[in-house]
Amino acid sequence: MVFLNMTKGLLAAIVLAGILAGSVPVKAQPLADILTPAFFNGILDQADPSCEGRNFYSRDTFLKAADSFPQFGSVDGIRREVAALFAHVTHETGHFCFIEEIGGATRDYCDETVTQYPCNPDRGYYGRGPIQLSWNFNYGPAGDSIGFDGLNSPETVATDPVISFKTALWYWVNFVHPVIGQGFGATIRAINGAIECDGGNPDTVQARVNYYTQYCNQLGVDPGQNLTC
Repeated sequence: MVFLNMTKGLLAAIVLAGILAGSVPVKAQPLADILTPAFFNGILDQADPSCEGRNFYSRDTFLKAADSFPQFGSVDGIRREVAALFAHVTHETGHFCFIEEIGGATRDYCDETVTQYPCNPDRGYYGRGPIQLSWNFNYGPAGDSIGFDGLNSPETVATDPVISFKTALWYWVNFVHPVIGQGFGATIRAINGAIECDGGNPDTVQARVNYYTQYCNQLGVDPGQNLTC
């Protein structure tokens, strides 16, 4: 019995050493276990009952969309990445209140120099969805990747909640996920850096940081360094 206990202890020590050395993989916690109903609805419930987003966004549709993006959460820890994504989504949508950008239809989001994704003059490429996807050069490739006509039917992002979340995750894994290891500030720069970073709008930067640190606390993860931009 003593020999058996010593053997078990030795094996445990070997496995622990392997984990610390990186030679033994640690199975990631499932996204659904981290993004609990209480976490998601804790954001959604802060939106006014009159908000159209309350009947559009849901945890189930997010998880369904996330199935298509296994990259999400594979860098810098899934808890920290969930906190980061939902901090930006909270800021962009007003706690899941808004589906479309306020006044977006009056603004020109067509970059005619991007000839690979020509604008349809009868369509608007203003902010829609959880991360407020904008511009023809985002709608075009997002549609190609996800499977909808982003240039001719951009409104799909505001009518199909799964596609809406998929556009947010498409943008995230392509432009934000690669820099998340640099700190939350780098994610701000990747989403709206030209307007907010380098003193452009310190109040909105701080608002995003506040949401992020709040969600990190809720999820039990350290927010890390380099929080601003």
